[in-house]
Amino acid sequence: MVQQTLEYLSQDQVDLFYRDGYIKVPGFLSKDEVNSLLARSKQLLDQFDPENHPLTKFTTSDHDHVGDEYFLESGDKIRYFLEEDAVGSDGRLTRDKAKAVNKIGHGLHLLDPVFRKVTLENEKLKSVAKDLRFHHDPVALQSMVIFKQPEIGGAVPEHNDSTFLYTSPPTALGFWIPLERCTSSNGALSFLPGSHLTTPITKRFVRLTAGGTGFQSILTPASPKLDIQEVLEQPVSMEPDLSERNYTMEVCEPGESHFLIHGSVLHKSERNTSSQTRYAYTFHMIDSSPYAKYDEKNWLQPTLSMPFPKVLDAPIKDTISATAS
Repeated sequence: MVQQTLEYLSQDQVDLFYRDGYIKVPGFLSKDEVNSLLARSKQLLDQFDPENHPLTKFTTSDHDHVGDEYFLESGDKIRYFLEEDAVGSDGRLTRDKAKAVNKIGHGLHLLDPVFRKVTLENEKLKSVAKDLRFHHDPVALQSMVIFKQPEIGGAVPEHNDSTFLYTSPPTALGFWIPLERCTSSNGALSFLPGSHLTTPITKRFVRLTAGGTGFQSILTPASPKLDIQEVLEQPVSMEPDLSERNYTMEVCEPGESHFLIHGSVLHKSERNTSSQTRYAYTFHMIDSSPYAKYDEKNWLQPTLSMPFPKVLDAPIKDTISATAS
């Protein structure tokens, strides 16, 4: 890896990111900042009004992914998405509202001062972006608090983020900040180190022409020449690969570290079988035009009043590329 002048990360951390596809960065936020995020997350839960909510369930399965307007129009709003098991057959919550919400998203970094401060107004974040040289001119396109509720917090199967936030070429980068202790029983993240170098992006999560959302195949240079529309309309499974994988589980404490996640690296989390929540704040960046194309097929779309905000004051001239082709 080419040496460079770094502002926040060490060269070893940069090298490790490009080798493994993720890194654990100590001290990115102070404990006071993490506590502020946690307190604000609980305040937002208190403000949740189930009576004026469409009772949208959130699931990462391709069989039943959210596809309604409440989800698709959430990029510039703060909205609440429920755990699949938190809504009964009568459409009513089966538990207290604070234990029913899967996540709050997707415009926290834009609209909430507490989350905006640690995201768009964070000088450390700008330094990390410049040190990684992953993007030329990054923009922040979504943010969310994920609660991973006790006993019902669902498993998130093996996936990579560029499937859900697709650009050409793929440029998604995730920041994942634990707000509570993450353990093997409450759904700590697990990564497949190096998989960003061996696993091309072969599908993407899109708005379907018939309405709603779904997964579509991506034709690669090595793909056979098939009818494009036929390929795009074929369902694509997002079920976990059951083959043997050498995943690394990253247990962690709040305020001690955060994770930088390459958009092509495979990662997952298990169901929360414990009696403890697992709050985490996460947001994602992509490269902007003309360095990468983010098209109208993506489920998440910017608006005229709230375009995706830029992270840096000026573009980075030279970047580092490390991904499967």
